[in-house]
Amino acid sequence: MTEQNEPKQRIVVGVDGSPSSIDALRWAIDQAGTRGAAIEALTVWQHPVSTGWTVPIEADEDLATIMSKVLDDAVAQAAGPQCPIEIRPRVLQGGTVSCLLDAARGADLLVVGSRGHGGFVGALLGSVSGHCVQHAPCPVVVVRHSTA
Repeated sequence: MTEQNEPKQRIVVGVDGSPSSIDALRWAIDQAGTRGAAIEALTVWQHPVSTGWTVPIEADEDLATIMSKVLDDAVAQAAGPQCPIEIRPRVLQGGTVSCLLDAARGADLLVVGSRGHGGFVGALLGSVSGHCVQHAPCPVVVVRHSTA
């Protein structure tokens, strides 16, 4: 198979607008440049729910629109105006971990940010990055936000 006929590699990146997810997207953009890969930037949302009550939401489109803006802003911040890498933004409704793991099927790499919960607190709370590392169908890179 020639290089031109080979399918383009795909890097899935979880983006929630946090500094660590923007750093993860920047890292993935650099990696995509070396691999000749396309990036699938994924933002996930779901209705906030707590035991015994729910937050009234007027329409699903409101949250989807908000999250789409968060994703667009994160991509603009991480990629800049002259980014030569193909970035495919996707906004999905559902659980973050399940959506990321589903998107990672067939991907060459899954990249997520770390919010910095570690040790005992991280073990108690669990984490998206921890679940992805343990259950992803492809290699996972966890990018910690640099405070410097």
